Amino acid sequence: MLKGYTALFILTIGLTTGVFAQDPQFSQFYAAPLYLNPAFAGSSELARVGINYRNQWPSYPTNFVTYSGYFDYYFDEYNSGVGLLLLSDVEGLAGLKTNSVAMQYAYQLRITDGLIFRPGLEGSYVMRNIDKGNLVFGDQIDFDGQFKDVTDDAIINGDFRNNYFDFGAGGLLYSDRFWVGFSAFHLLTPMNSFIDGNSELDIKYSGHMGYKILLPTATNFNFPGGFRDISITPTVQYKQQGKFSQLDAGLYFTYEPFVFGTWYRGLPFKPVDGISNHESLIFLVGVSTNGLHIGYSFDYTLSKLGIATGGAHEVSIRYEFFMGDPRKPPKNVRKLPCPKF
Repeated sequence: MLKGYTALFILTIGLTTGVFAQDPQFSQFYAAPLYLNPAFAGSSELARVGINYRNQWPSYPTNFVTYSGYFDYYFDEYNSGVGLLLLSDVEGLAGLKTNSVAMQYAYQLRITDGLIFRPGLEGSYVMRNIDKGNLVFGDQIDFDGQFKDVTDDAIINGDFRNNYFDFGAGGLLYSDRFWVGFSAFHLLTPMNSFIDGNSELDIKYSGHMGYKILLPTATNFNFPGGFRDISITPTVQYKQQGKFSQLDAGLYFTYEPFVFGTWYRGLPFKPVDGISNHESLIFLVGVSTNGLHIGYSFDYTLSKLGIATGGAHEVSIRYEFFMGDPRKPPKNVRKLPCPKF
């Protein structure tokens, strides 16, 4: 039976499993390729390992911290890529923890000499729990403001764990300058509630595309290999999960080995529950050398929460390398032109 003094607890659970029952996001979404779309598994046509770190609203105790690690590999003889994706996310005061492990497979199909299509699949296992030790309940505080033993309410003493299997899929179409992709996760709409077991996790949809524009000064014979990538790459990503939707739009400027980026996140003409969907401006700087890619981005908060939240800091590190018989290098296949950050 619910008691009045457990309102704080119910509010906290409501915030973490209702209002914020959305997947973590990365501002450097192309630096988290397997998280964005399983069709990216093996897309570098090399072995690839990477990590991502994001700390959102670090000035608030209700901050969100997300870690991701992945490895993928391309099997040239089978035109196939496989990937392993690990994710850990901690949300808010309740310490809602989500850990997941996912396996991915993508097949690379050449449609024409200038066009490639990659369908991809993902199977995952997710483990969620709440650290009740971080919570204080109304009946733990007496009239003198002193703390008492933890409540014996049945809900408080419940086992707040929720584990489930999940499934996702995606596709990617690209040429040497252009790409467009689509992905969908939580296709099994698993239950994600700790209380009534009747709350399904909404399917998350993502559409992403971009076009790489090489600048006329892209040739520099003082640069190793005789070519320096100097380009501008406009990109856009649209996300939808339940009643929540978001748009990321901006561009990357590459002057090899450096890359700079800026984009806007929001959808001001589509408010959620009367709240303006006007989130942040994002700024990026990165460097690439010898297969190593390092990026840092900062989200400047535009919403009513303001910059006092501390915005969001994000770091990505990725390394690509050849892991096969050096006498049999990969076939000359068309690589994705999309950014690495």
